[in-house]
Amino acid sequence: MEEEKIVINKNGKDIECDVLFTFDSEDTGKAYIGYTDHSIAANGRKNIYVSAFDPILGYGQLEDITDENELAMVKDVLAEIDRQSREG
Repeated sequence: MEEEKIVINKNGKDIECDVLFTFDSEDTGKAYIGYTDHSIAANGRKNIYVSAFDPILGYGQLEDITDENELAMVKDVLAEIDRQSREG
């Protein structure tokens, strides 16, 4: 199975990223995408980014998540994904 990729523009530079997951939230009515550029954080773990997107328009217009409630929901989803990956 071929991995899905997206290209994001970071500081004026196009960066190819791998899509890790997508999910929808009934609470916010939005779709979300998790992706990585394979960079490593200070804690030694791979950086994973999550953005909102319009599923009709695709990944071309990613939205930053700034609302505190929305950030908390995304953090919970990431924690659940991490927990499930550890259980195998």
